[in-house]
Amino acid sequence: MKTITLKTDDTFFDNVTNLAKHLHLSKSELIRRAVGEYEGAVKKREMKEQMKQASLRVRNANSTIIKEFDSSIADGLKDV
Repeated sequence: MKTITLKTDDTFFDNVTNLAKHLHLSKSELIRRAVGEYEGAVKKREMKEQMKQASLRVRNANSTIIKEFDSSIADGLKDV
């Protein structure tokens, strides 16, 4: 396992220490889990943005198709 050195202020250190004790975890395990949770949240946000962009592309494509369909819907029916 590799080591990371982290410099913090006293308040952050105390918060990590107290939370680790409360959860019966080492500070290292608490931080590993917190970083894992944050990584998951970042990936979720990125996926949400990708889905939003894909949805907008589909919406725009559908809008174009609908406009083309609407403009041709009466083709050949005016003579009837």
